[in-house]
Amino acid sequence: MGDRAQRLEGKAKELKGRAKRDAGASSGRGGTEARGAGDELKGKAKNAVGKARSAVKKGTR
Repeated sequence: MGDRAQRLEGKAKELKGRAKRDAGASSGRGGTEARGAGDELKGKAKNAVGKARSAVKKGTR
């Protein structure tokens, strides 16, 4: 998977997690809120890895 695709996938997962977390918070469902926060964190991590790969690529050119 390329770095741009990884960043895009990470951003999508982050947004999905944020929506799930907000839905869980507004409905009072703690489990949904926790799963959403976890998805958001995974998305941020994947986005960060994609950014790091981009930086490495730029540094080696």
